Amino acid sequence: MTSQQMPNWLKQRTYLTPGRVAMKSDDRDYTFKELWEMTVETAGKINTYIKDSRASFIGLMIGNTVEAVTIIHAVQQLGLKAVLLNHRLSPGELAFQIRDVNLGTVIVDDAFYEKLQDQNVQKVKISDLDCTSLTHFEIKDHFQLDGVCSVMYTSGTTGAPKGVLQTYGNHWWSAIGSSLNLGISENDTWLCSVPLFHISGYSILMRSVIYGMGVRLFEKFDAGRITKELKDGSITIMSAVSNMLQRLVKDLDDGSYHENFRCMLLGGGPAPLPLLEVCRDKHIPVFQTYGMTETSSQIVTLSPEYSLSKLGSAGKPLFPSQLKIMKDDNEAGAGEEGEIFVKGPNVTEGYYKREEANHKSFHDGWLSTGDIGYVDEEGFLFVLDRRSDLIISGGENVYPAEIESVLTSHPGIEDVGVAGIPSEQWGQVPCAFIVKGRGDTLSEDDVLSFCKSRLASYKQPERCVFVDEIPRNASNKILRRVLRDHWEKGVYRGES
Repeated sequence: MTSQQMPNWLKQRTYLTPGRVAMKSDDRDYTFKELWEMTVETAGKINTYIKDSRASFIGLMIGNTVEAVTIIHAVQQLGLKAVLLNHRLSPGELAFQIRDVNLGTVIVDDAFYEKLQDQNVQKVKISDLDCTSLTHFEIKDHFQLDGVCSVMYTSGTTGAPKGVLQTYGNHWWSAIGSSLNLGISENDTWLCSVPLFHISGYSILMRSVIYGMGVRLFEKFDAGRITKELKDGSITIMSAVSNMLQRLVKDLDDGSYHENFRCMLLGGGPAPLPLLEVCRDKHIPVFQTYGMTETSSQIVTLSPEYSLSKLGSAGKPLFPSQLKIMKDDNEAGAGEEGEIFVKGPNVTEGYYKREEANHKSFHDGWLSTGDIGYVDEEGFLFVLDRRSDLIISGGENVYPAEIESVLTSHPGIEDVGVAGIPSEQWGQVPCAFIVKGRGDTLSEDDVLSFCKSRLASYKQPERCVFVDEIPRNASNKILRRVLRDHWEKGVYRGES
C-alpha cells in the first residue's frame, strides 16, 4: 500500500456527480460542485496565512458548520495534516496537544476563539477568512494512501492523550468496510450530529465524498428536530451513542420513524440491553458497532440480518478487518473473556512520537485495544468494558457497563456512571453515580433495592451518589477515571 495513490477524493467526486447533494444545513442544500468551489476558495485563503510556513500540520478547532466542512476539505487540497482539536478541553490540555505536534497555526471557529487566547500559536478565526485574499496553490491531483490525512488525540480515559495518525488509506478502507456491510444507495443521506472533530463525525464526511452521499449536518444534537427529520423520510442513516439514542426514544414516544430510515449506527461503548430491547419493540433499526480513533471509526459492526437475533452484540469484523480475543498471551476460545485485538487496513500506523506506546499497543499488525470482550460460538463480538475500568471486588470481575445497563432501565434515572471505589474488605466495590430524572424523588435505598433482584450480590453497588452530570469525553464515553478521582478527593462525599 505504501506506493498506492488515488484521485483527489473531492475533486473526483465533483467530476463524477457534480449536481448530487453533498451537504444539507438548516438553511440550504449544497451540491458537490458547490462544495468543491467553496473548498478551493477556502484553501486559497488559508494558504495566505501558511504559505511561508514549512509546517506539515495545521490545527482545526471547529464546530459542526458548513464552513468547518469546507475547511476540512481545504486542508486536504493544501496537502496538510489536519490536527483536530476538541474545544471542550482545558487550556492545559490544549497546550499539551499544540506543543506535542508543534502546531504553528490553528483555524478556529469564532465561538471557540477565547479557548486559544493564551496559546502560543497563530490563530485564524473563520470569520477572518471571509475578508482574506487568495494565494495561489497547486491543487493535489492525487492522495497517497499511506500519507497522513488527520491526527486526533485519544480522549485520555487513561493517562496522557496520544496523537493517532490516520492515513488516507485508513479512511478509505473504513468507508469501504462500512459500505460492504451496510450497503450504499444513491438516495442515502447520513445525519451527522456527532462532532466533526471526533472520528465519528469526520468519518461521515470521508464516506460522503467516497460514496457520493449527502450529509445532513446538525450543529448540535437536538432530539426534537432530529426526530422530526427521521419521521419525514429525508434521512436514511444516523450515527449515535447510547445517551443520544435514549433521548430520541423518549422523544419518539409512541410514534415511529419513516420506512426510509434504515440504520441507527450505535457506537460509543456497550449499549444497555434494555435500551436495545425498547428499540426492537419500536422497530428502530439499531446496528451496534465497535470502533475507536485508532481504527478510523467502526471496525466491527452487526450486519442487518442479525440485528434481532444477536441483540447486544457489536457484530463481526468488517470485510477488510480481523478480530481476536487474547487471554494470558493465548487466543481465547468461544465465550472466554479477554482483551480485544483488531487488525486491518483501517487501523492506524501508530501514535505520533510515542515509541513506547507503539511498542506496547501493536503486535505484528494487531492493535491491543484495552477493551474486554468475548466472541460467541459463531464469532460475534460482545464488548464488556474497558480493561482499565474493570472492578475487581473480592477476586470477582465486575463490569461497570453491566451495572449501568441495569440502572438505565429505571424510569427515575436520567444518566448513570459506575466506577470502583476502595474497600478495606473487598479491595474495590462498585459505586453508582446517578443523575435523577427531573423532579424525581429517587433515594439511595430505592436504587440499591432496584439492583438486588437484578444483579448478583458482588455486582450490586455498595454506594449510590446523586450528581448533576456524568463526566464524558467528546465521544460521549463515560470518564470513570474522573468519577474515581472525584470520589477519592471527596468531591462527591455526602452528596447522596
